[in-house]
Amino acid sequence: MLQKANVTRIRAWLEKINTFNSTPGAGTTRVLFTKEELASRAYIKEEMNKLGLEVSEDAIGNLFGVLRGKNRKFAPVWTGSHIDTVLNAGMFDGMAGIVSGMEALRLIKESGIVFKRDLAVVVYTSEEPTRFGLSCLGSRAMAGELTLEDTRSIRDEEGNSLYEVLGTLGYDYKEFAAVKREKGDVYAAVELHIEQNLHLDKEGIPIGIVKGICAPTIYEVTINGCQSHAGGTSMGDRHDAFTAASELTLVLEKLARESKGTYVTGTVGKVNVLPNAVNVIPGEVHMSIDIRSIDVESKKMVLNKLFTEKERIESERGVIISLDLENDDIPLKCDENIIRILKNNCENLGITYMDLISGPYHDSLFVGRFAKTAMLFVPSKNGISHSKEEWTDFEDIALGTDVLAHTLLELANKDN
Repeated sequence: MLQKANVTRIRAWLEKINTFNSTPGAGTTRVLFTKEELASRAYIKEEMNKLGLEVSEDAIGNLFGVLRGKNRKFAPVWTGSHIDTVLNAGMFDGMAGIVSGMEALRLIKESGIVFKRDLAVVVYTSEEPTRFGLSCLGSRAMAGELTLEDTRSIRDEEGNSLYEVLGTLGYDYKEFAAVKREKGDVYAAVELHIEQNLHLDKEGIPIGIVKGICAPTIYEVTINGCQSHAGGTSMGDRHDAFTAASELTLVLEKLARESKGTYVTGTVGKVNVLPNAVNVIPGEVHMSIDIRSIDVESKKMVLNKLFTEKERIESERGVIISLDLENDDIPLKCDENIIRILKNNCENLGITYMDLISGPYHDSLFVGRFAKTAMLFVPSKNGISHSKEEWTDFEDIALGTDVLAHTLLELANKDN
């Protein structure tokens, strides 16, 4: 019989991790391989050791705390998340999944219940794109979608390549190939995360069972028009790069809103206007386009229509629009069997739940390439995340941990 998760322990872990922060008083900032992030790693290793877990790291910095099962020939069961943050973030995104995993393994170990498969808490390297501009570095490498050669070309704002940074920190390039996991290497993975939306908070429901994870297609867009004088150029003679960018943005919004897909979003989140002067018609705009969906076909339909509209805007406005693909990730449908186990455990524990789709993507998206994968969400107050206002009640994390612990234990005793 598993005991209930300890709220005090969960809170203490989260509050201590939050002290490793380069922007105290202005939210939480913990960027990959900075002194704050490295100190957080050291603390988590120390706490994993206290729990009696076997601690190791791989060649890209993914951190593992393993509780051994009785049969080492069986593939392990994973849980976990990330400890890095965006700038001026909150204290729960990613970290809730780490401490819930640690607490779940503590509960299982202290129960004395025998289980077959190894259980591991995994701290994935850099889920956020904050330093190197690419999300999920550790889990991408596990999925074989980030190679050692790729790390040479991925650079931070100071020009340091990921390859150079890994070497400076002592990670062994010769072991990089071992980061990749094949299907069958991991039996199953379950990630607890804060929702980062308001469905659970609005409905007063403590647990969300994730049916699928949306994946982004991201373009860097350059629009070239004609820079000229704001007063000297009549409205009919203009080739304004910014108004073209604005029209393309509104087209994207319309296509996403009108999509027949289950869950589709379109976002322009970054815009740089040149020369950015009050009396000059912009001649060049750089911007981003982020299209997400729970299925590939919905994304393709939006993209096909967007490219058609791009050509129309170019023709009507006399501009040139270049779309350079940054990444094109595949959505994940969560494993039905794990979903069933999660729901059964909620019902057995008397905890209400609802089905959800994850618009944000997580390391589980890439873990799902090689393992049966699912997620459970706990509420975000007012749906806020990636903000210093981010909040999730510790009691809700404890409830999620109870569901997680029972689910991990059940999976750890599966034969196939």
